[in-house]
Amino acid sequence: MSAIFKVLVVDDSNTIRRSAEIFLKQGGHEVLLAEDGFDALSKINDHLPQLIFCDILMPKLDGYQTCAIIKRNPQFAAIPVVMLSSKDGVFDKARGRMVGSQDYLTKPFTKEQLLQAVQQFGVHPQGTE
Repeated sequence: MSAIFKVLVVDDSNTIRRSAEIFLKQGGHEVLLAEDGFDALSKINDHLPQLIFCDILMPKLDGYQTCAIIKRNPQFAAIPVVMLSSKDGVFDKARGRMVGSQDYLTKPFTKEQLLQAVQQFGVHPQGTE
């Protein structure tokens, strides 16, 4: 029996949010959705997800800025962030690591890739190890 995680998906594309939500729910996970970095930060504050998938190219606050803000806040710094991008670039991966992301998924991702990332990076809540 695999663990169930509370996962936040941040992407300005409704299509990507929907497909991620479907895949994650099929995997039995609780899903929160945000359409930009500001929306994501308020949802993180309210719901404390155990894993965040964050698109890189978004209006207002991009994925790198969003990840950097999450990692600078001691309350949220331990939450793993996996960047999402339509480009599979070495530069993007390196820049994502510089702001503290754990990994990088190229869009369009498969259900298997998404669920594997959740199992690999999802943080168990305190006391359930």
